[in-house]
Parts: sequence; C-alpha cells; structure tokens
Amino acid sequence: MSLLIDTFILTISEIVFFIGGYMFFVRQLSENYGVQNRIVILSFAVTFALSCMMFELIIFEILALLEQTSRYLHWRLGLYSMLFLLVFLIPFYIAYLLLNTIKIVRDFRLALFFTLIAWCFYLYTFWKLGNPFPMSNRHEFFSIEQCAVSDKDISDAQKRLKQVMEIVALKKKRIAAIEHENSLRAIAASLNSNNPWNFLRRTWNSCLTSQLTNQITSSYNNISLIKQDISTYEEIYSQLYSDFVDLQAIQKRIEYSKTLKGKYFHVLGHFFSLYCIWKIIISFINIIFNRVGKVDPVTIGIELTVHYFNFEFDVKFCSQYISFILIGIIVVTSIRGLLITLTKFFYFISSSRSSNVIFLCLAQLMGMYFISSVLLIRMSMPVQYREIISQGLGDLQFNFYHRWFDCIFLLSALFSIGILYLRYRSSQQSLTLYDKNFEKVMKLQ
Repeated sequence: MSLLIDTFILTISEIVFFIGGYMFFVRQLSENYGVQNRIVILSFAVTFALSCMMFELIIFEILALLEQTSRYLHWRLGLYSMLFLLVFLIPFYIAYLLLNTIKIVRDFRLALFFTLIAWCFYLYTFWKLGNPFPMSNRHEFFSIEQCAVSDKDISDAQKRLKQVMEIVALKKKRIAAIEHENSLRAIAASLNSNNPWNFLRRTWNSCLTSQLTNQITSSYNNISLIKQDISTYEEIYSQLYSDFVDLQAIQKRIEYSKTLKGKYFHVLGHFFSLYCIWKIIISFINIIFNRVGKVDPVTIGIELTVHYFNFEFDVKFCSQYISFILIGIIVVTSIRGLLITLTKFFYFISSSRSSNVIFLCLAQLMGMYFISSVLLIRMSMPVQYREIISQGLGDLQFNFYHRWFDCIFLLSALFSIGILYLRYRSSQQSLTLYDKNFEKVMKLQ
C-alpha cells in the first residue's frame, strides 16, 4: 500500500515537472519557430521531468520522506529511463532528422538503415569514450561587474546620441540638396545645348555647359566626402548606442539589487563566493596531494562550529536540514542556470530549418548535465545520505570522477575569475568611452 502511495506522489510530481518543461519549451525556446514535432517536444519535456525527479529523490533521501524501497525503485526507474533517452532514443532521432534535413536519402527504408548505422557509430563512440567529464556552471549572482551609473549619465548619453543623429540627418539633407541642384543644372545644360541659334550662342552654350559640368563634378566629389563623414558618424553612433544599452542594463541591475529579491540573490552570491573559494582551495589540495575528499562541507562546518565555538546542538538534526538547504540551493541554481544558458545558446545558433535537431541536442546536453550534477552532488552530502546515489549507480569509480572534477573545476574557476575581472575592467571603462566618442564627433563637425 505504501508503495502505491509513494508511486502516486512521485507520479504527480513527475507530471508537474513535465508540464513545467513543456511550458518552458513552448514559451521560451520554440516561441518564434513554431516547432510542431511532437517527438521533439516530448523528448525535451520528459528529459527535464526525469532530471528534476532525480534531484527530488535526493532531497527525499535527506528528509527521509517516502519508503526507502520505493525511493530506490523509482531512482532506478528514473536512471534507466534517462539512459534510454540519452543513449537510444534522442541520438537515433537526431541522426534521422539530420538525414531528412540534408535530404541525401529520400527512401524511408534507406533513411532508417543509414540512421541505424549512424546510431551504432555513436553507441560505439559512447562506449569507447566512457568518460563524461562534468563541468561546473557559473551563476550570475555576483555584482562585481557593476559600476556606479546615475540618471545624469543616462541623460548625457541620450543627448549625445541625439546630437549624432541630428548631425547625420543634416548631412543627409545636404546630400539631397546637392543632388537636387545637380539635377537642375543638368536639365539647364541640356536645354541650352538643344537651342543652337547661331555661332556665338553655341560658343556661349559650350562655355556654360563646361562650367556646369565642372560644378556637377565638384558637387559629386562633395557628396562622396559627405557620405564618408556619414559612415564615420554612423559608426560612432553604433558605438555610443552600444555603450548606452550597457549603461541601461547596469542601471537596471543596480535598481534590481535594491529590491528584496535582489538583496536575496546578493546574499546568495556572497554565500556561493565563499563556497567557491573553499572549493578552489580543497580542489588545489586534492590535486597537489593526490587525495579524494572524504568529508562533506556540511559536516566540516558543524565540526568547526562545535570545536571552536562550543555550541551544543543535535548534530544529526542540524546536519539533515543544513544538507537539505544546501542541496536545495544547488538544485535550484543548477536548473535555473542551465535553463538560462540553454535559452541564450539556442537564440544564438537556432534557425527555422535545423530547430528540431538543435532542440534534441539541447535535451541531450540537459540530460547529461543533470546526471553529472547528481554524481557530483554526492560529495556535498553527508555519508549517510549518499547511499541512494552509490547504490543506484552501482560499482562506479567515484574517486576517478571526483578527481577529474577537481582538475576541471580548478581550471574553469581560474578562467571564470579572469573573465569576471576583464568584465569589471571593461565596465569601469564604459563611461570614459562616451567622452572619447563624443570628442570624435566634435572634431568631425
């Protein structure tokens, strides 16, 4: 009876996750492309739902919700279903859609045959590779790239943009006036040349025509110079507009940071910055001394608190709920960060012809990312809560993956620090770009 109740609860949550993945797909990703392929939509939504269910089962393991046997049963069902999607269904359908998009093979049976060959090659490569290296994502919680932007800076930027637009409009009007004068002069020259009354008149007309021709030639030269000036002004305008958009974005982020939600993310960013610093130090120690961490950060924090501050509290109770909060934060931020990244990545590479293939590739990446995240969450959990992952994944060399994670995490952390520092320097220099670009405008006038 308890198994049926647990199955009903997990089924309801799975339906909720499926609807969430489906709505995100329809409203965020495929809004401008109108994807009608149901297999693509269902594959993405089911992958998202199974990924969320794995995180949900880890949280249930920490809180001791549901029966242990039902948790393990649904954990294995989720893993097998995800394995079927990532190894069999999605790669096979990607190969089939690629063959249909390229239109190399038009016969349905031949298309299935070549699809099967491509899928077998993928399966062989997947088997030989065998090392899905996980990656650590970077969350945009930090305010390091923000600089002080006031309303006066925004208004000054708008004034400078308006001045450049007015200069460009005046020069375009000047070109139109010169072209109109040239057309009138050409008409006058043709009329005079068609009325040869006498020799003196023809001589006078030839002199007048040559003079008009010289004036028209000089006017065309002036037009070319003015067009060069216009192209220069338009380039300066594009630079000013780009800087203006950056200033508006920074101002919105500053205003958002003053709200309650912004302050929450600001505090959360400081928490994760401390956690990241601790993780960088531990990863560096693990690589240097060739060791694998045995104790999770929650247990370390509780031990340090008890030892140095002499606090007396229920360690088991606090460890359970602190682990629940930490894993919950990691789960929410992982899902949020991945969905934001998928949205940006899809808008960057998408097209109407290849959208189905790209959606399936995103579903494949999302499933692999969440599986690797579940594997790496194991080290952030106390030992008593790791059993569901250890038993569910079987005889897996966790130390191998955690050591590779330390290496990749350390490299990506150092790279991210460098990128954040460069963004900070560029944001500090964004205000000075207005003055430099505006000086160019004043010199060209």
